[in-house]
Amino acid sequence: MLDQFQRLGGAVLGILERLGRGHLFFVQVLAAMPGLFLRPSLVIAQIYAVGVLSLSIIIVSGLFVGMVLGLQGYNTLVQFGATESLGVVVSLSLVRELGPVLTSLLFAGRAGSALTAEIGLMKATEQLSGMEMMAVNPIKRVVAPRFVAGMISLPLLAAIFSAVGIIGGYLVVVELLGVDAGAYWSQMQDKTDFVEDIINGVIKSIVFGVVVTWIAVFEGYDCTPTSEGVSRATTRTVVHASLATLALDFVLTVLMFSEF
Repeated sequence: MLDQFQRLGGAVLGILERLGRGHLFFVQVLAAMPGLFLRPSLVIAQIYAVGVLSLSIIIVSGLFVGMVLGLQGYNTLVQFGATESLGVVVSLSLVRELGPVLTSLLFAGRAGSALTAEIGLMKATEQLSGMEMMAVNPIKRVVAPRFVAGMISLPLLAAIFSAVGIIGGYLVVVELLGVDAGAYWSQMQDKTDFVEDIINGVIKSIVFGVVVTWIAVFEGYDCTPTSEGVSRATTRTVVHASLATLALDFVLTVLMFSEF
């Protein structure tokens, strides 16, 4: 029994210690960000790597998610004669929830894992140690540009996801099922509030971008410098970033949309 309590206590202390290191690392990254104004090319290159190269999966996923929303919404609302509200259903579902959340999950799986693997391999091959020996801070040179790029890219990808999803819903609802196009767009414009819906969705995507990218770069920087360590860190990035996205989505939804 005593051994079990010791193992439990050791596991809890290990988690707390890792959380502490993660937050100290986050502070170091924030302190390194002002220096990026002198070298914007570092950030631009990483925006291309984590943002532009993720566009294909975001566009395809957004299109099919919007099409499914339109089809499922039509099958439900046609029973009540409320098919004119399909534009509202599609837009609010995407802007409030599915756009930021699914983009964050896809970003964690595609770009987050790539960031972790890249930084982890640089650590395993002692490139980060080499930078330190040459008096180059690897957090400023390697980590901070990737963090800023992820923080910028995810909200933009979420906006593209939502826009493409609305177009996908239009293709199914109007072009395939024959709902009036004017009703689709007018109801959407009338019922979608800029502050309550769009701005809150943007805030969600910004928070997800910060947290997911933070987890990705920390896991890579803190991993065991072996091939197995890099593999485990990449897996942890996807799992922890996905769980953090879903947990934060609930917390932010309660704060933004709850009437209590």
